[in-house]
Amino acid sequence: MTRVAVVGGGAWGTVLADLLTRKGEAVTLWAREPEVVEAVNRDHRNPFFLPDAPLAPAVRATGDLAAAVRDAEVVVSAAPSHAVREVMTEAARAVTGKPLIVSVSKGLEPDRLVTLSCVLDQVFGPATPLAVLSGPSFAREVYQRQPTAVVVAAADEAVARRVQQVFSCAHFRVYTHTDVAGVELGGALKNVIALAAGILEGLGLGHNPRAALITRGLAEITRLGVALGADPLTFAGLAGMGDLILTATGALSRNRGLGVELGQGKTLEQAQAGKQTVAEGVPTARAAVALADRHDVELPITREVAAILFEGKAPRDAIAALMERDLKAEQWR
Repeated sequence: MTRVAVVGGGAWGTVLADLLTRKGEAVTLWAREPEVVEAVNRDHRNPFFLPDAPLAPAVRATGDLAAAVRDAEVVVSAAPSHAVREVMTEAARAVTGKPLIVSVSKGLEPDRLVTLSCVLDQVFGPATPLAVLSGPSFAREVYQRQPTAVVVAAADEAVARRVQQVFSCAHFRVYTHTDVAGVELGGALKNVIALAAGILEGLGLGHNPRAALITRGLAEITRLGVALGADPLTFAGLAGMGDLILTATGALSRNRGLGVELGQGKTLEQAQAGKQTVAEGVPTARAAVALADRHDVELPITREVAAILFEGKAPRDAIAALMERDLKAEQWR
């Protein structure tokens, strides 16, 4: 039995806590919201983020972060991207030894423009084993035990294999990889393209534009990933193409859903009003544009999404700008 602390009581953290508990691991779920902690312990439910999904009774929740991670052998970082540094810095002060850190959040740190694995490496130190788990995985479908395949990446293949053993079960298949940058960037950047896919849907457009968007979106994700040191082949796998297809087309996608509302004419503020969950594509769009400027990489779709989000550009004007760009070969840098 492995002692696991899941840090983050959103839908994904809750589902992973449930999965690991049902596998027989000793799991403590840390949540910021006292109502979530109380409901998980009393009713075995997360009323904010997974209200109609009974959890394994052995899942134990706490609002005391230090107590959650103190004796953990595996610490799962599941906080939203903007909160990872703050939350995990506090966690790092309380851990004992060198637990295995597994990042499952999908995004970039918006202020410093770095991946979340870089944040965790800075917080815990380079000697701490660190891995990134990503890939096409709606939390609700994982909870429903629908067959799911994901990928875990670590610089040390032995670390990746260890995470593979901890998380894999009959309905949750984990593949290993050593391209941490590629796996992490694929998981973060696909959210921006999913926003664009939702915008197309909100405008009432059809399959031709969606196919073009997903394909050209993957091309620009790959361009930025390669500029940041990733292997281009990684983006043809689960963390790239797989996660992009899921998030750009699936009805459970928060980013796609937000994009639909934008395409229907809502402002970003109107579309986000009252939502408990985070659409990571919003801050990632801004961060990706800044990274593209820093590394001289063209991200035409991402730039238009950012213009819609933050500059009030009309979605149809953004589409026109993309379609009227200078003509190019399909493969270009």
